[in-house]
Amino acid sequence: MWVRAGHEVMFSSREIEHDKALAANLGANARAGTPREAASFGDVVMISVPYGALPEVGKTVADLIRGKVVIDTSNPFVGRDGEIANWAREKGAGLASAELLPGARLVRAFNAIGASRMGEAHKEPGRIGMPVAGDDAEAIALASALIRDIGYEPVLIGGLAMGKYLMPGTPLAGEHPPAAIRRIAATLK
Repeated sequence: MWVRAGHEVMFSSREIEHDKALAANLGANARAGTPREAASFGDVVMISVPYGALPEVGKTVADLIRGKVVIDTSNPFVGRDGEIANWAREKGAGLASAELLPGARLVRAFNAIGASRMGEAHKEPGRIGMPVAGDDAEAIALASALIRDIGYEPVLIGGLAMGKYLMPGTPLAGEHPPAAIRRIAATLK
């Protein structure tokens, strides 16, 4: 969606050939590279990995994400991620991610809505809210602009400590209009 909105993007994963094919499909504003190339490339870096992989990603790109806006979409699931998921859930996923990605200007977003629906918001811009948590106002503003570019209406629910509510199984999970997210967030502590 960001390519369609005119942004240049770089994809990176363990499957570089898949990333290259995806980028080729999307056109001139899309590329593929290694994790370090992608972290270096972007003014904003989105990290979407199983939570158990977050410590290694943090180590691999630590020097490249320091001071950058990083959108953290990773959610800790005990069955998939093991003990680190218990730690992240106890601490709160936003605060845990901040520890694992030191120096990043972290924003949690894209955690509460299922991936299968992510490409649909552009059809009715602003109808679906995107809950966002972060402590850096400038990072939140930049992430919010990107969120709007693909059709969601960003709704700040609070600081990174509130990031624990941006995952499946919480009251904010699923698709909600912006006003409903505000109502739900007001009941959370």
